[in-house]
Amino acid sequence: QVQPVESGGGSVQAGGSLRLSCALPDYSTVIAHCVAWFRQTGDNEREGVASMDDDDSPTYAESVKGRFTISRDSAENTLYLQMDSLKPDDTAMYYCAATTARWCLFRLDWYPYWGQGTQVTVAS
Repeated sequence: QVQPVESGGGSVQAGGSLRLSCALPDYSTVIAHCVAWFRQTGDNEREGVASMDDDDSPTYAESVKGRFTISRDSAENTLYLQMDSLKPDDTAMYYCAATTARWCLFRLDWYPYWGQGTQVTVAS
């Protein structure tokens, strides 16, 4: 399996929480040193939300700092995004992305491996 696979999206009230999961590419084919979450609404450009590089240092978009937490379980080869204090503006399709590069950038062309996305809807 090369393509990441997201799960965990859904509908929640404002102020609620969701946890997204992403099954990363198999180690036998791709070693994903840098992993990230992006999101997209409608025809807007996909934007970076959170990333974690080779030494597990996280980076967050300003809009989610203090509310979202990215983490990785290397044993399970799974990436997570814990989303708390959700707002209606967080409504989007969320995508998991991976690259063999050892550091991360919030650039779409940095990531050759993308999942199909999981929808998050936050009601006011």
